[in-house]
Amino acid sequence: MSKRETISRYNLIINKLRKRPSTFNEISDYLKLEPEIQSYNFDVSLRTFQRDVQDILSIYNIEIKYNPSQKVYFIKNQEQPEMNERILEAFDTFNALNISDRLSNFIYFEKRRPAGTENLYGLLHAIKNRMQIKFSYHKFWEEESSHRTVEPYALKEFKNRWYVLSKDLKDNNIKSFALDRLSNLEITKRIFGFPTTFNVEEHYRYCFGIISPNDEEPQEIVLSFAPFQGKYIKTLPLHATQQVLLDNEDELQISLKLCLTHDFIMELLSLGNNMKVLQPKLLAEIIKDEHQKAFSQYE
Repeated sequence: MSKRETISRYNLIINKLRKRPSTFNEISDYLKLEPEIQSYNFDVSLRTFQRDVQDILSIYNIEIKYNPSQKVYFIKNQEQPEMNERILEAFDTFNALNISDRLSNFIYFEKRRPAGTENLYGLLHAIKNRMQIKFSYHKFWEEESSHRTVEPYALKEFKNRWYVLSKDLKDNNIKSFALDRLSNLEITKRIFGFPTTFNVEEHYRYCFGIISPNDEEPQEIVLSFAPFQGKYIKTLPLHATQQVLLDNEDELQISLKLCLTHDFIMELLSLGNNMKVLQPKLLAEIIKDEHQKAFSQYE
């Protein structure tokens, strides 16, 4: 059996279980129908299917479990919903790219590639095993690189860049370090204890982007959008706290609960005249001042 045939079978099993939990017989019947479409024979025994389940976990990190009471197989979701979405997104991307035809006329990739992703695996290893790391770090506003020793807590993605959230042992403050400015990574053998009083998800609960709130209290924010722009805001919410207050032919109003960080302000500025801040007044003044500064450059 060819590798392509085996991979194709894995894909069919995953797609079947993404729709609904199924018995082995239902999965087997589904696979038997595929030769009508493809030139492969997907008829498998229960033992082969169980090996496939192990391989799918190893290759795609998609875990298939068996419910003995209902006698069905199902895809086990991670604790974080967004993790489930990204795992299946990675599967869909892999599946689309793993085709025999040339791709140049069908798929166009973003030209801006994030730097530093070669360190993702090593950082994940250090985070999982609670191992201190050392690296050189170059801030954009400083000429020289600095040497850091940190305790890595988690990885975070924002706007096609990756960051490692860590406690900097220089001052014991929790900071985010961009992977595209990190070099000479060294994973030490020194083990650290994860602080029981710190929760990464809570740390960023009311943050947009990567900048932490620095003990700032979140604000109740109300934004108004032109109807057309509102369609984009509804299909790709600005933040998990987003709630729709008004949606009609004239405007979309949403509420958010966020800290007024630089990342959030830059995001609002990028929306131009398609967005208006209704509250708080402080945020409205900040956006107004920044737009006036931009306009003054062309006078």
